[in-house]
Amino acid sequence: MSNPDNSSHPCFNEKVKGGCGRVHLPVAPKCNVLCNFCNRKFDCVNESRPGVASAVLSPVQAVTYLEKVMERMGNITVAGIAGPGDPMANAPKTLETMARVRKAFPDLLLCLSSNGLHLPEHVRELKRLGLTHVTITVSAVDPEVGKKIYAWVRDRKVVYRGLEGAGLIWSRQQEAISRLKENGMQVKVNSILVPGINDRHMPEIARTVAALGADLFNLIPVFPNPGTKFENITEPGRHEVDSLRETAGRYLPQMTHCQRCRADAVGLLDRDRSLEMAPLVRKIASQAACPDQSRPYVAAASREGMLVNQHLGEARSFDIWGQKEGSYELLEKRQASPPGGGPGRWRDLARILGDCRAVLVNAVGESPRQVLSSQGVQVVETDGLVEEVLEWIYQGKDVSRLKPAGAKGCCTGGLFGGCG
Repeated sequence: MSNPDNSSHPCFNEKVKGGCGRVHLPVAPKCNVLCNFCNRKFDCVNESRPGVASAVLSPVQAVTYLEKVMERMGNITVAGIAGPGDPMANAPKTLETMARVRKAFPDLLLCLSSNGLHLPEHVRELKRLGLTHVTITVSAVDPEVGKKIYAWVRDRKVVYRGLEGAGLIWSRQQEAISRLKENGMQVKVNSILVPGINDRHMPEIARTVAALGADLFNLIPVFPNPGTKFENITEPGRHEVDSLRETAGRYLPQMTHCQRCRADAVGLLDRDRSLEMAPLVRKIASQAACPDQSRPYVAAASREGMLVNQHLGEARSFDIWGQKEGSYELLEKRQASPPGGGPGRWRDLARILGDCRAVLVNAVGESPRQVLSSQGVQVVETDGLVEEVLEWIYQGKDVSRLKPAGAKGCCTGGLFGGCG
C-alpha cells in the first residue's frame, strides 16, 4: 500500500466529504473509561451519536458486512472502528478485524477512534496492520479538569477515580499521540465541550496536543444524554462553539464538518445510511459467524489429544483438527517454535497456524493473544474436551463462555512482552 494521505478520508479532508464515504465496523462493545456524558447503547436505531450501534459484530461478521456494504456503495474509501465501546478495550477483536479487512480490501484506508488509554502498547502492531488515521478523544489535559469529566478509568483490573484516574488517562493519551506521530500516522483530537466544566480549558487542550504533533482538532459540543451525570447540562450554542474553534484554531486546523457519527455509521458524512443498513447489521449479527474457508482447521494445545490442557507458552506442538462430513478428525501434529524470542515467537506461531481459524489453549498471556488475533487466529481459552470445543468453533457459537473459571492467562505483559 502506498504512503497514506488525506485525499480520500472525509473526516480529515472536508473537500472530499461529498464523494468519499466511510463505514464503521461495530466490533468493540467494552469500554475502559466511563465519561460523565456517555451512555452507550447496543441494538439502538433511534439515535445518531457516538456510542450507539444497531448490533455488535464479530471480526468475521464485520468483514461479511463490509462486503455487503461495498457491493451496495461504490464510494467507501475508509473502514474504521469506533466502538460502540473503545477499540483498544477490545484489542483482540479490533486487531483481528483490521487484519481481515486489510486482507479482503487492501486499498481501503484503516481508521480508529479511541480514548487512548490502552493505545500506546498497540501502536507498532497497528502500524504493521496498515492503520493510517487515528482519532483520540482528549477532553482535558489538566487532571483537575479531567476529574470532573471521568467517573472512572479502568487499567486492566484496577479502577482509578478522581485526580488519579484523570492523570492516568492523560498520561496515556500524551504517549499515544507521540507514538502515533513517530510512526507516521495522521492524528485527529476530538474534544467534548462541556459548558462550565472544560469550556475555558479548550484552547489549552488544542495548544498542548498541537505541541505533541496532532494534525487536526475537532471541538464537539456535548450531547446531553438521559441517565448520565451531565444529562441536565445545556448543549453549547453555535456562537460559543464557533468562538472557541476560532481560538483553538490558532494552534491547530479545525474540523468543522463532524457529524457525531454512530459506531455503525456508513456512507457519506452528510448522507449517512446507517439506519438504512441497520437491518443488515442485525441480521448478520444474529447469524452464526460465517466460517473462514481459507482457514479450515483448528489447533489444540493438548497433552494426550483429548483435553485442552496446556498453556500456549508451554505447548511444544499442536494437534491440527479438521471437519469432515459432520464429524472431526485429527489430521496432524505441528511443532511449535522453541521458547524465547519475544514477539517473534508468536508471529512465527501465527505463520505455522496460518490455515487455522482458532487455537485452543488452557491459558494464554495478553501478548501472544494480541499477536495471534492480529493475524486472524482466534485464541480460545478452555479446559474442555477438544471435540466438544470444536463443535462450538465450527458452529460459530460464543466461545467466551468456555473460558475456565478464574482463568487469567499466565502473564500480563504487553504486546511485546510476556510469556504466553
